Amino acid sequence: MTALYVIIGAAIGAPSRFLLDQYLRRYIKYPLGITVINVLGSFVIGLNINSTDNIQALVSIGFAGAFTTWSTFILDLYLAFELKQYKNAAINLVLSLTLGLCAVWLGMDLA
Repeated sequence: MTALYVIIGAAIGAPSRFLLDQYLRRYIKYPLGITVINVLGSFVIGLNINSTDNIQALVSIGFAGAFTTWSTFILDLYLAFELKQYKNAAINLVLSLTLGLCAVWLGMDLA
């Protein structure tokens, strides 16, 4: 049954990530979409830290696991370096790590 919750959450999380990222990329050249997504996902995981096993499976593992994306974050960093956009790469790295940690802390604090 737990696997079903993970599948349902992931089926919602992955398309949500794609749609939000594509929407933000229309208006902003900097890869802000993935940063926003990873920070939101960190917050959601923090909020659900003390949830039941089924809610953890649905929201933290399924939804947030599919919604957030380490691979796209790394690709954005790599492409910024390839294009010699070192300032954008540094901003992306610092914002993602700092805001992500703050979001998890805030979510856990609110939970």
